[in-house]
Amino acid sequence: MKATVNGPLQARPKGIHARKSLGPVANLEEYVNPEWWSTIFNNALRLKTDADVAEDHAVTVREVDLFIRTANLLPDDRILDLSCGQGRHSLELARRGFKFVEGLDRSRYLIQRAKMQAKKDCLNVKFREGEARMLPYRPDTFDVIFILGNSFGYFETVNDDLRVLREVFRVLKPWGRLLIDVNDGDHLRRHFQPRSWDWIDKNHFVCRERSLSVDKQRLISREVVTHVEKGVIADQFYAERLYNSDSMQELLNAAGFSDIALHGDDDAGHPRGQDPGMTEKRIIMTALVKKDWSPVRQKKTDIKNVTVVLGDPMKRDPVRPAPGSGAGDRYAVDQMKDALKSLPDYNFTYISSHDSLINDLSRLRKNIDFVFNLCDDGYNNEARKELHVPSLLEMMDISYTGSGPQCIAYCYDKSLVRGIAKEMGIPVAKAFFIKPEDTAFDLPFGFPVICKPNFGDSSFGITQRSVCNSIEELVNAISEMRDRLGYEKPILVEEFLTGKDLSAGIIGNPPDSYRVLPLLEEDYSLLPPELPKICGYETKWVPDSPYRDIRTVPAVISDENRKLIIECCLKLFERLECRDYCRFDWRLDGKGKPKLLEVNPNPGWCRDGHMAKMAKLDGLSYADMMGEILQAAEHRIGLVSMSGSVVHCAD
Repeated sequence: MKATVNGPLQARPKGIHARKSLGPVANLEEYVNPEWWSTIFNNALRLKTDADVAEDHAVTVREVDLFIRTANLLPDDRILDLSCGQGRHSLELARRGFKFVEGLDRSRYLIQRAKMQAKKDCLNVKFREGEARMLPYRPDTFDVIFILGNSFGYFETVNDDLRVLREVFRVLKPWGRLLIDVNDGDHLRRHFQPRSWDWIDKNHFVCRERSLSVDKQRLISREVVTHVEKGVIADQFYAERLYNSDSMQELLNAAGFSDIALHGDDDAGHPRGQDPGMTEKRIIMTALVKKDWSPVRQKKTDIKNVTVVLGDPMKRDPVRPAPGSGAGDRYAVDQMKDALKSLPDYNFTYISSHDSLINDLSRLRKNIDFVFNLCDDGYNNEARKELHVPSLLEMMDISYTGSGPQCIAYCYDKSLVRGIAKEMGIPVAKAFFIKPEDTAFDLPFGFPVICKPNFGDSSFGITQRSVCNSIEELVNAISEMRDRLGYEKPILVEEFLTGKDLSAGIIGNPPDSYRVLPLLEEDYSLLPPELPKICGYETKWVPDSPYRDIRTVPAVISDENRKLIIECCLKLFERLECRDYCRFDWRLDGKGKPKLLEVNPNPGWCRDGHMAKMAKLDGLSYADMMGEILQAAEHRIGLVSMSGSVVHCAD
């Protein structure tokens, strides 16, 4: 189907559907996802395939005996079990009477499993999610750090492994000790089994293929897990870097460690007498941290001086239809100020004049602990210049809340966010992109569709006429959008999803400390049936529009969809470098499957906005929500210790 509006079609290739098994593969390395560990460890299957070691308590007891002796553990040592998995070593250390044990792992599934086991056994162990290359701890926190169970060398480059060790060096105290247990790379290069298979239990068996990477520095593995009745249930690939004692010593030296010692090797054996894989022979090394104590940032007072940067009420706001309405709304700003006034640990000053913004910040700079950036309208109230304010603050070396300029630039481009999401395996609506110079387009999918500005904010440009059921309506909608917004602006045409309209929110900074707010959905029951069910410009800015009858209510969706949406939001939060708080817009398709629409860093902060409504459902007042955003920024900036931070997830 082809139509002319005022250039050629820019069609996107159709997605490739994953198969349960790929069949014979000539080159295993080609199929390894660079972040394979982020998916393989997020379910129970991996524990099944490694159960002979990972779930054998006798093996854990023997290993912990060895590690206690080797690291010279003391009862009061603060211990971090890095990449702890399901926490088998951490839990055993707590059983032995060690009082300060913490486990950290990237896998949400394994951390939740560890927490449940600790609770069941009444053990005082702290578990949290976290990224090994960016540890969520202050400098000089731990006496001992363990990297055990062959959990080092997962990343694609040596530099990533070096980043892990440098982070370990940073969070260890002076004279702190590292014990690392890695595979014996030389042994594996010579003796790995190219093919093998094991029975996991009475119903499951796993077939394995292995080969060396092209550079001989990694062992590539493939596991095809099969159920005797259901057939293939997983076909997964992973890669682990092969270190020997010399290369590990070089890496530890490069990270700053001293007194590096090799403690022989550990032949773990294989309790089932089957394929030992990467655990057949391991190297155990220790190293010492010799450094000065890190300087502690001293606060002048317990009261933080926070400068709030807002939109400029004296300048025209192109989004709002009322002449002279300026940025924001005076009532909304007064409500915000009233909420902030109730927070006892802060002293707030406000800047709203953009003409004097640089001078005002320069004048206040010495007395600013950080800036609360609420200028979501953009510099000079121009949405495309929203990134200018955090850019200015960074150039002036002033800390601030919310996402940085790069994240805002990413998310301002709807098509770019769609591409990133698709690359991550996150479902998005079908769409195509119309460039400013295009005068014709092909429609690669059917009606209904919705056209929207590719760049934009506050649903600007999206009206009931944006939803189209024919070529004629679509051509008219595109022409109207170009007339209103300008012919130099690109347009995105998406399939119109007819299911529930959903919003998700996060406050905090995954993977360390964050709160997933309850999901919302738009209630269109009072909308006249002939109008398309959208929450567009008319809903927000046209007072007498029937769209003002739309209500926002708690989302009623399946647990499966809720879990998928939350997992995808957390992945996008980190991938797009969002910070402190963010809102994500989703919609269900006609079959009830969720698809991502947009990512909104630094979303609307008003008392009647979606973030505040989600927070209220989670038991937070408007002031509480603003306080949590401030605290999230303080943790990230380093003004407040992250110790004891908790991950909250929506049920």
